[in-house]
Amino acid sequence: MEKINVGGQAVIEGVMMRAPRSVAIAVRRPSGEIVVRKELVVPLSERFPIVKLPIVRGAVALFSSLIIGIKALNFSANEAMTEEEKDREGEKSGGELSSWAMAGTMAVAFGFGICLFFLFPLYLTKLMTPVIGDNNVVFNLVDGVIRVIVFLVYIWAISRMNDIQRVFQYHGAEHKSIFAYEAGEELTIENVQKYSRLHPRCGTSFLLIVMLVSIAVFSLIPKLWPFIFKAGSRIVLLPLIAGISYEFLKWSAKNDSHSLVKMIIAPGLALQRLTTREPDEQQLEVAIRSLNEALEVNAGYADDRIVV
Repeated sequence: MEKINVGGQAVIEGVMMRAPRSVAIAVRRPSGEIVVRKELVVPLSERFPIVKLPIVRGAVALFSSLIIGIKALNFSANEAMTEEEKDREGEKSGGELSSWAMAGTMAVAFGFGICLFFLFPLYLTKLMTPVIGDNNVVFNLVDGVIRVIVFLVYIWAISRMNDIQRVFQYHGAEHKSIFAYEAGEELTIENVQKYSRLHPRCGTSFLLIVMLVSIAVFSLIPKLWPFIFKAGSRIVLLPLIAGISYEFLKWSAKNDSHSLVKMIIAPGLALQRLTTREPDEQQLEVAIRSLNEALEVNAGYADDRIVV
C-alpha cells in the first residue's frame, strides 16, 4: 500500500484515525468488543483549489479537524457506555447529537477556547498596564506570556483528572501506531509498542505553536486601538495564526532530523509528556484497528461519503 500522511485523535475508549480520503473511529465497548465507524472523506480541496494554498489550508484544517473531532467524541461517548447507561441517556437526549446540537457544542467549545486562551490573557494584561507601561512590544509580550502560562496550567490541570488518563493512554497508542506505519512496520502490537508516544505532528505541539505565533502576530496590532478592537482582532486573526502554525508544523515534521529543528520542536514534545501516557496492549489493538480501517477506506473501500 502506498505510504500516505495519516493523523489521529484519542477519543473516549478509542482512537480516531484520518487518512487523506478517510476517517475511521475504533472504540472498545464495555463488553470488550471493538466497534468501528469508517467513512470516505471528500476533501474540500478537490472542489475549491484555493484550499490547497499555504496558510489557507492550515486554517481549513483546523476547523475541519474540530468538526470531525467532535463527531468522533460523540460517537465514542455513546459506544463506550453500558447498555443501561445508553438507555438512560437515550431517554434524555434521544441518542447521538443532532446537527444543531453538534453546531452548538462546537460553538461553545470554540467560544470557551477563545475566552480562556485569548481574551482572558488580554484582559489581565490590560489590568497590568499601570505596571508594564503602554509600550506595544512589552504589552503584547506580557499578553503572550500569560497566554502560554494559562495554556500550560490548563494542560497540567486536565492531565491530573483520572478519566482523562485513559484518553491520554489512547493518545499514546495513536502516536505509536502512526510511528510504526511511517517506519514501514507491520502493524502488530509488538511492533507498535516499541515506538515513542511523542510525535512531532501532534495537536498538542500545534496548539503550543499557535500560542507562540500569536505573540508575533498580535504585536502588529496598534497599541492605540480600544480594548474591544484588540479583543475582536484576537478572533479575526485566529485563522491566520492557525495557518502559519500549520505550515511551521509541517515543515518541522519533515526536517525533524536536523539538530536546530530538534531544538525548536523540543518544547512541544516535552509538553506531550503531559498529554500522552504509555498504552496497554488492548489500547494499542484499538489504535491499530482504527489505522488499518482508515487505510483500507482510503484505498477505496467505503460506501458512505462525507465532505469536510
